[in-house]
Amino acid sequence: MKNTFKTFVLLAGLGGLLVLIGQLLGGLTGAFIGLAIGLAIVGFSYWKSDTLAIRAARAVPVSEAEMPEYYAIVRELTQKANMPMPKLYVTPDQQPNAFATGRNPDHAAVAVTRGILRILSWDELRGVLAHEISHVGNRDILIGSVAAAIATGITLIANILQFSAFFGGRDDDDANPIALLALAILAPLAAGLLQMALSRSREFEADRTGARLIDDGEPLARALLKLENGARQIPMDIDPAHASAFIVNPLAGRRVSFGSLWRTHPQTEDRVARLRKGEWRQAW
Repeated sequence: MKNTFKTFVLLAGLGGLLVLIGQLLGGLTGAFIGLAIGLAIVGFSYWKSDTLAIRAARAVPVSEAEMPEYYAIVRELTQKANMPMPKLYVTPDQQPNAFATGRNPDHAAVAVTRGILRILSWDELRGVLAHEISHVGNRDILIGSVAAAIATGITLIANILQFSAFFGGRDDDDANPIALLALAILAPLAAGLLQMALSRSREFEADRTGARLIDDGEPLARALLKLENGARQIPMDIDPAHASAFIVNPLAGRRVSFGSLWRTHPQTEDRVARLRKGEWRQAW
């Protein structure tokens, strides 16, 4: 319940930033234009999310004859969750990882890397796949797309503000170009941080829902520790824009200044601790 509440708060924060920028532009016209453009961009990504993500990961479909255990686990999980069977893929990456995509359960896909098949037991992989199935069932692709649309609108409007600050595009004599420029820089930064906080909240929720799906948090906890270690040791060639889709950050091995601020995933230690404390058993 706490993670769901946090999701709404963070989405409201993004929307509040959008309204604030619109007011500073002298009205909501700029906000509506920026949001419309953002919705168009991210709307395309949402409707094509499965195709875009699969292509970015260089994933290939696998048949049930090729990987019967993979199909058996996903079929069991989706039947328990009362969801349709998603399309199943494998990527060539040696880094152990996995992701799910798709705008809803009827248009979903799950992909695992070659690396994850190499280091996890089938019980641990079942925990990972329960997490990914939960992302689809929780409509996290939709939530992420809405957040991205708002953040994109904020960024576009901030660019308008930046232009106004440099070239005096507003007729309002009280407009402070330094304040406009500061907002143009800080608003997209704040939107990005809110998006990342939202992503972390949804990962906790997928952990909880996944553990409840298999009635056990330990397989996923063990898997997360192995995956985090693997992600730090084995690099993955993936666009940072798609990194948040994976169960652990595929760019974990890269050193980034102020990395905790830009983290799209919760600390693995925190996720494991929650799973092993049995927080997933708590009622809504």
